[in-house]
Amino acid sequence: MEISRWFKQITLAKVSIAPLVTFRVFFGAIMFVSILRFWLNGWIEIQFIQPILHFKYFGFAWLPEPSAWGYYALFALLAFSALGIALGAFYRWSAVAFFLAFTYIELIDVSYYLNHYYFVSLVALIMIFLPAHKSLSVDVWRGKTIKTLKVNALSINILKFQLALVYVFAGIAKLNADWLFEAMPLAIWLPAQDQLPFVGSLFQYKATAYAFSWAGAIYDLTIPFFLLFGRTRWMACAAVVVFHLLTWSLFQIGMFPFIMMGATLIFFSADFHSWLQRPFVGLNKTSTLDETSALNGFKWVHLPVAAFMLFQLTFPFRHLLYEGNMFWHEQGYRFGWRVMLMEKAGYAQFKIEDKDGRTMEVRNADFLTPVQEKMMSTQPDLMIQYAHFLKAYYQSEGISAEGVYASVYVTMNGQSSRLFIDSKVNLAEQIDGWKAKPWILAHKS
Repeated sequence: MEISRWFKQITLAKVSIAPLVTFRVFFGAIMFVSILRFWLNGWIEIQFIQPILHFKYFGFAWLPEPSAWGYYALFALLAFSALGIALGAFYRWSAVAFFLAFTYIELIDVSYYLNHYYFVSLVALIMIFLPAHKSLSVDVWRGKTIKTLKVNALSINILKFQLALVYVFAGIAKLNADWLFEAMPLAIWLPAQDQLPFVGSLFQYKATAYAFSWAGAIYDLTIPFFLLFGRTRWMACAAVVVFHLLTWSLFQIGMFPFIMMGATLIFFSADFHSWLQRPFVGLNKTSTLDETSALNGFKWVHLPVAAFMLFQLTFPFRHLLYEGNMFWHEQGYRFGWRVMLMEKAGYAQFKIEDKDGRTMEVRNADFLTPVQEKMMSTQPDLMIQYAHFLKAYYQSEGISAEGVYASVYVTMNGQSSRLFIDSKVNLAEQIDGWKAKPWILAHKS
């Protein structure tokens, strides 16, 4: 009975819309700035237009690639839809357009996979179904929707769940021997930052790497719970700001720290958000007001929401289906909120063998960008795609490429370089999928 009452409280109880409005404005604004930054830095050209080959996510090889102008059109759509979300203008259309365009762009090349891109796609999907535009929005001002003061608690709590999940799973991923007992990879990364003022000299000591490793794990595992309670919320918020500003200053991780800092505001009380929005309240004066809820009949969403949450809670653990060190073979690695957990580099030398047994070496730089080559050299599924590409390319050049073989050496977390795959396996004959790849050599500690 208590569980039933608690469930109704966190899903159907009427709560202030104010936190949802703040989140909408923040999310749209930070995405708009991020897209402009991406455009102005020339990354559309570098990451999408210039490459000869784009590595695909498993199951999305069918995805068509836009033309050069198509990429710019997509990013223009992203910018306008992000602005539409922030302003609450044509909100549903803006949210749908942003989710589809952003996810489509991210699916074009797995080389640029980042956890925070995955996070943005998930939040964008959630935002489509939330009534975040029903206060302080252009849609209310235009009379296209009724102003609402109260929404169902699930509208707020689903965002809290998504943010908490990122932190907790990132913390769980840190519970491994390299991170806790070897301070890896921070023991490699921190000494390179010793030029920073005030604290840089501390990074020379291994003890600092251990302190950062343990503090990072404890922070990720506990911060959502401290944010949930009023007595600890401001202290937790301060920790969030310090943590993310520190990681932003130490590592090249783009806008992710600012996304996480802003998203944290969803945990604050409705009174705080009402105070934050007070200067803008007059923008949405209206004679039509729904003071109860804009989501009558909200119960129908429980099943899809439960399915979404169950997927989020189980999918990161799929790596348990594979034997061996997941950080080494990387099967089931992506989409598990494993953030900056290893220092890994590889060297991959490919060769083509014709029907007469003659071989010729491949110069990877002729086909791949530096980022693509770096990613491919440690990720087995990308090696398969590259091998298939090479076979097709050389056959189009009149060379009977019967086999594509690779000699790949990988180093992880400061260990000596080791042979990564069986060099006798014809990669052009391999088909990517969920099954384990037995040609990946076991990692020996």
